[in-house]
Amino acid sequence: MLIDSTVMAPGERAEAIREVIWSSVVRVEITHQPDPRLIRTSGVISRVGPLTVCSVRANATIVRRTPALARDDMEPSVFVGLQVTGSSMVVQDDREAVLRPGDLALYDTTRPYTLLNRDGIHQHYFRVPRAELALSERLLKLATAVPFSHRDPLSDLTATYLRRIARRQARSAASPTPGLEAAGRPSIELLRALIAARLGDHRTAFQAADETLCLRVMDFVRTHLGDHDLTPARVAAHHHISLRQLYKILSRNGVHLGECIRSQRLERCREELASASARHRPIASVGYRWGFPNGAHFSRTFKQAFGLTPRDWRDLHAVSRESPVGSAGITSRPRSDESSG
Repeated sequence: MLIDSTVMAPGERAEAIREVIWSSVVRVEITHQPDPRLIRTSGVISRVGPLTVCSVRANATIVRRTPALARDDMEPSVFVGLQVTGSSMVVQDDREAVLRPGDLALYDTTRPYTLLNRDGIHQHYFRVPRAELALSERLLKLATAVPFSHRDPLSDLTATYLRRIARRQARSAASPTPGLEAAGRPSIELLRALIAARLGDHRTAFQAADETLCLRVMDFVRTHLGDHDLTPARVAAHHHISLRQLYKILSRNGVHLGECIRSQRLERCREELASASARHRPIASVGYRWGFPNGAHFSRTFKQAFGLTPRDWRDLHAVSRESPVGSAGITSRPRSDESSG
């Protein structure tokens, strides 16, 4: 669902936005400042597996889940707010959390809360059913309105993963992303690990961390695709596990590490070669940047995956930039039946 206040009459914007939020996200009272007739709101609301994702930009607002609304028949849920730019405040359970860009905070729909956005809203919100999060009432009450800073490594990893989901679901509003719904459950496991670790529940944190290990391994791989020493041994050492344990965990999740690294590197090369900014960069340099040791190996692997040489691929996109016809119909992807190389 898309939200765009510019297509609404000024006098109807407040009620229209309230209706969308009530029916799709949560029942709250929204106070627009300084003048409801000047409302500027845009956003996307969608589902990603068990998550409801709401990405919003708006001018100043105060959002309240009142005691009466907290007793409604909505499924008990926890919200995770991820600050994108600016700052905001979450108030619940006699605590206040001030969020800066990259910070996270939780609040529970079963109790009153207030969200203060005096400088405007620019956030991603994630609604997680409490049953899916599977944490005790005691832990959840300790975790609300507590800032999870982007300076903490686990919090930063969680925020990065959630941010990717929000961006992809926003793009999916125009062009659906196959398989995106599968990202919902790993996100919840990562949140469980973050909350439990922050509050010192080591048993729950260890269990949740183990369940999210594959996710953390893949995030490490994505971050270090250009490293020529990105080997299974290095990946295992970084996560303090043995090679045998690494392969066991990845196999359980249907991941072949070598093939995964190879296919992601090829995708990065393909994107760069199609970019106008890289049109004068040597082909071998592009391959080397993304972990391929020499030009011949890169060209051979690229052609096996896509059916075109890197040069042919770049020339094709150079023509498409010059021609109004273009090559919009080309949707090549690495062939899954190729060896990992």
